[in-house]
Amino acid sequence: MAGPPRKIVHVDMDAFYASVEQRDDPSLRGKPVVVAWRGARSVVCAASYEARRFGVRSAMPALRAEKLCPQAVFVPPDFPRYRAVSRQVREIFARHTDLIEPLSLDEAYLDVTVNKQGLPSATAVAAAIRAAIREETGLTASAGVAPNKFLAKIASDWNKPDGLFVLTPSRVPSFLAPLPVGRLPGVGKVMERQLAALGLRTVGQLRAFGAEALEKRFGRWGRRLHELSLGIDEHPVEAERPSLQVSAEDTFEHDLPLAQTGEAIRMLAARAWAAATRERGRYGRTVMLKLKTADFRVLTRSLTPPRPPESLEEFTGIALALRQRVGLPPHTLYRLVGVGLANFAREDELPPQPALFPD
Repeated sequence: MAGPPRKIVHVDMDAFYASVEQRDDPSLRGKPVVVAWRGARSVVCAASYEARRFGVRSAMPALRAEKLCPQAVFVPPDFPRYRAVSRQVREIFARHTDLIEPLSLDEAYLDVTVNKQGLPSATAVAAAIRAAIREETGLTASAGVAPNKFLAKIASDWNKPDGLFVLTPSRVPSFLAPLPVGRLPGVGKVMERQLAALGLRTVGQLRAFGAEALEKRFGRWGRRLHELSLGIDEHPVEAERPSLQVSAEDTFEHDLPLAQTGEAIRMLAARAWAAATRERGRYGRTVMLKLKTADFRVLTRSLTPPRPPESLEEFTGIALALRQRVGLPPHTLYRLVGVGLANFAREDELPPQPALFPD
C-alpha cells in the first residue's frame, strides 16, 4: 500500500557567503560584495544581491566580475566560518526531520511528510525553519514546498530572496506549463537546443508532444522528460552519506584546444569545491582532471599533494596544472572537461603537516 504523498521542502540560503560577510562586517551592508580572491586565476564564490544587479554571478572569473562592477568590494572566502554557520542551519533542520539531503553548505532538501514538531503542514514547517534561521543566525533563507524534490527546488527560487513559495499537487500542471524547458532537471543547453529544433520551448509544449514521440527521439530519457513535464519525480530525499568523490563536468558547445579550457576548468572547480564543502570534517586529497577528446577518447589525470587543497584557489591551480600532463598534440580538440576531488579522509586520517623547520 502506498504511503502518504511526500511533502518536500527545499531551503536555500540567500547569497550565503556574501550574506555572512555582510552580517559580520556592517560596513559591507548595502554594498556590492564579491566573495573571491583577486587575480586572473580566481573565480567568484558568491555575490551579494547588490553585485548581482551588475550581472556578477557565482563561478564567474573574478576579472570579469571586476569589469562588470568596478565598485565591487572583494572579500576573500572564509570557508571555516561558512561551514560553522552551515552547521547552525543544519541543526535547525534536524529539529524538524532526520531526512535531510544537503546539496552544498547553503541548500538542502528536507522530507517533512512527517515532522518532529507535529506542525500541521509542510508550509508551517518551512515557515518555522526560516524564522529560526533569521533569529539564530541573522541571515535569511528562501524555501519551496512541493510534492517532490525538483519542484521544491524550482519553488524555492520563485520568491527569492527571503521568500516562501508553496506548490500544491493540484497547481503543478498549470505552474509548469509556461516554464522554459531548461528549468527541468537534466535539460542543459545542448538538450534545450535539440528540443527547440522540435518547436518545444516550454514545458507545456514538451508535455503535449507526448511520451511516445519523445521516447522515439531520445530513448528512455525522452520518457523521463515527459514524466518531468507532468511534475512526476519519485526520487526520495537521501540522508547524507559520505561521498567517495565529488566532481563537475561540462560539454563544450564547440570543441576546444587544451589551451582554451582554462575558463571552463575554473568554473567547474568552483562547483566541485562547493560540493566538497558539504563533506563536514572530511577533505578530498586527490585532485582529478577529466578530458574527452573530439573523437570520444577519455583521459584522466590526478595529483595527490602532501596535504589536501585548503582553498578554491589552490584546488583550481592544481586542476589547471594537470593539463601539462595530458601529453597529446597541441592541435587535439576536446569536447568535455571535468574537475573533481577524491580520496576523502577525516582530519585525523591525514598525514601530519610537514614541519616548517625540520631537524
